[in-house]
Amino acid sequence: MHPYNRIPSSGQSTPSPPPSPLRSPRLRRSKQGRFGAGQQPGRTFAQRLTWLILSVFLRRQGIFLFAPLIYISGMLLYMGTVSFDVVPVITHRTAPGSVYRSPQLYAKLRPEMDSDNSTSDTISTIWKHSYKGGQWQPCVNKSSGGLPESNGYIYVEANGGLNQQRTSIGNAVAVAGYLNATLVIPNFHYHSVWRDPSKFKDIYDEDYFITTLENDVQVVNTIPEYIMERFDHNMSNVYNFRIKAWSSIQYYRDAVLPKLLEEKIIRISPFANRLSIDAPPAVQRLRCLANYEALKFSSPILTLGESLVARMKKLSANNGGKYVSVHLRFEEDMVAFSCCVFDGGEEEIQDMNAARERGWRGKFTKPGRVIRPGAIRINGKCPLTPLEVGLMLRGMGFDKSTSIYLASGKIYKSEKTMAPLFEMFPLLQTKEMLASAEELAPFKNYSSRMAAIDYTVCFHSEVFVTTQGGNFPHFLMGHRRYSYGGHSKTVRPDKRKLALLFDNPKIGVEILQASNAEYANS
Repeated sequence: MHPYNRIPSSGQSTPSPPPSPLRSPRLRRSKQGRFGAGQQPGRTFAQRLTWLILSVFLRRQGIFLFAPLIYISGMLLYMGTVSFDVVPVITHRTAPGSVYRSPQLYAKLRPEMDSDNSTSDTISTIWKHSYKGGQWQPCVNKSSGGLPESNGYIYVEANGGLNQQRTSIGNAVAVAGYLNATLVIPNFHYHSVWRDPSKFKDIYDEDYFITTLENDVQVVNTIPEYIMERFDHNMSNVYNFRIKAWSSIQYYRDAVLPKLLEEKIIRISPFANRLSIDAPPAVQRLRCLANYEALKFSSPILTLGESLVARMKKLSANNGGKYVSVHLRFEEDMVAFSCCVFDGGEEEIQDMNAARERGWRGKFTKPGRVIRPGAIRINGKCPLTPLEVGLMLRGMGFDKSTSIYLASGKIYKSEKTMAPLFEMFPLLQTKEMLASAEELAPFKNYSSRMAAIDYTVCFHSEVFVTTQGGNFPHFLMGHRRYSYGGHSKTVRPDKRKLALLFDNPKIGVEILQASNAEYANS
């Protein structure tokens, strides 16, 4: 019987309504299937439920709305039955040059370096092109004749290490000369990092300093009694100028000179970097005069320094008495301040955190401060390790026969970090190796005096290599140019490029040599 036929209660039949059009052949097949009536196989409850849901969707054409939901549900069910171990692990790739991998590079290159037994005069031949810029002449001409009456006394406190104090001395001479003032021998401020209580006369020849400047700037070592009586013989009662860093010389004329004329004595503390680098030629002349003519090390320092120079020349006889000096900054405080990460592991991290807290309380742990060692290395701000200095010099062509003088403080973990450098350059010397314990005893506990000895030996070297920048190499490079006709052999590495080079495990000695010829600017 057709599903739309009905038997009326009156017994009369009525016409059947026309059948509904079939929706699609697929629907016909779904109704009739491959089996006739009564031939459908038995189905489980889950199958019948699934079939019912699908038929409802099909009848109402809702499949297009629910298809995404069905797909997502199916994927979730599928993933729930599979172990998550099959999901690929995404590894973070470090940026080239951001990780210290120099030890791995050295391990690869060492066999080839050890087999190199060349003994050529590298120092004389490594510079392919001689300097042809002509002879430079210092612009400092000593004045003659007397000075006008002084406008008053200037007392400064020089802070920092040896060469930061040297900056202050040169600036003080320039300011005093510009203001026609009398300079009191600068007082050296004790610093918790350098821990050196040395006074001016302990490091420099005070009488020579005063005599050299006598026709340009009047210098005295004591303030007259009648002036100190006004301040109860207490310098803290003297008016102190708090001058901004890198102030112009015009500021001293406009702001400092009127007070000087009024008080007849002023104090400037601190004084490091308190004068702009840019200044009129007359001011620059006084700076050069102070730094390169008037400042001579005291007799004990000069005597030992020149003795070490003679010993280095004797040890360098195979190179005609020529040697290379390297200023290495890998002391604990430098490593800590750089915030770079090397290969010392957890012990290094703890050492550096403690050193930062001792030297710069809270500076590196301020809220919101983010330290990115990888970015610091890529930007060339990390100090070169002794190993990296050795790789650079060997790459430049210096071999085992090269005599090297190493100027530095106490190297961090020296027994471990210095070993590769000694392997690459067995003729390397330090002041502790050249001098006896008795000779060094008067200077041992004074960092500035020890630095002055290093300065002297580096000054007389054939080649000077700087590895980190700072006041020491800047003064030394200027001093050598001043004294050697405007040119001296100097190596200033491009540490950005070296970071990339030392992070490349595929390079060989030949590539290292070719690259260093470009990356070490001389």
